[in-house]
Amino acid sequence: MKTAVVIPAYNEKLTIRDALVDCHSVFPDAQLVVVDNNSTDGTGDLARSTLAALGCDGVVFMEKQQGKANAVRKAFHAIDADIYIMLDADLTYPAKEVKKLIEPILKGSADMVVGDRISGGHYERENKRLFHNFGNQLIAFLLNLLFHADLHDIMSGARVFSRAFVKNYPIMCSGFEIETEMTLHALDKRFAIVEVPIVYKDRPAGSFSKLNTVGDGIRVIKTIFSLFKDYKPLVFFGGSAILFFLLGLASGMLPILEFVRFHYVYRVPLTILATGLMLVSLLCLTAGFILDTVVNFHRQTYELQLLRFPK
Repeated sequence: MKTAVVIPAYNEKLTIRDALVDCHSVFPDAQLVVVDNNSTDGTGDLARSTLAALGCDGVVFMEKQQGKANAVRKAFHAIDADIYIMLDADLTYPAKEVKKLIEPILKGSADMVVGDRISGGHYERENKRLFHNFGNQLIAFLLNLLFHADLHDIMSGARVFSRAFVKNYPIMCSGFEIETEMTLHALDKRFAIVEVPIVYKDRPAGSFSKLNTVGDGIRVIKTIFSLFKDYKPLVFFGGSAILFFLLGLASGMLPILEFVRFHYVYRVPLTILATGLMLVSLLCLTAGFILDTVVNFHRQTYELQLLRFPK
């Protein structure tokens, strides 16, 4: 059974060597796959020399399109394995902790196992970036609310996947929102998700996170709502239809009362507004039904694709 450790790296010269040594010591038979995402500090060259010194099965890819998701996509397309491990190159996830994530995959009880940094309080203690804890809680709350899930750590970069998940997961995003996208894909396509508590360590001194708290946080939230629209269009557009219907009803109350009382409508602009809102409500509901049919057809096609996928 072949195991591949995928390590996307962007300007991680300070930690890439130790990360590879750590991975090789815990996974001596695994293929170590580093994806250099346009590093300017020699990360790729150091990774190649480290892999050569370790004498292990390893490769360094170059991905010109900037973004973590693009780097992971490169590895998922190029590497064929039975078990895929995704790790960051910043030493925040010790390899011995990540090893615990493999067991549910081997047992066949999970398709994606997530290293949960939140439940044990490790992330809250170790993380020193302002608003990151709040951001993780907000994202988890939104995702669990919209998709009726019960997950704790949506943004964890330590994950283990089955081959079936990796080879049937279309990566559509480009950056740090990949963890959110793959979680939503697993929920929608009924892949089994298991969270395993792990120890998380902050970056070593001199190493800096590439994650932009506000910018990437907004992108993640946009991804959640965008995929919610794509995966649950009837709920999304149906909710919008109800909202516009209530607004139209509120706007039309006075014209209706006027007509009942005087048999004439004096507030013509308000009447036009109410009519427009009601039409928008009807259009939203119609779009929801049509797109829901399309999504259900897509799910049927996807399930047939999984049946034909070699186990």
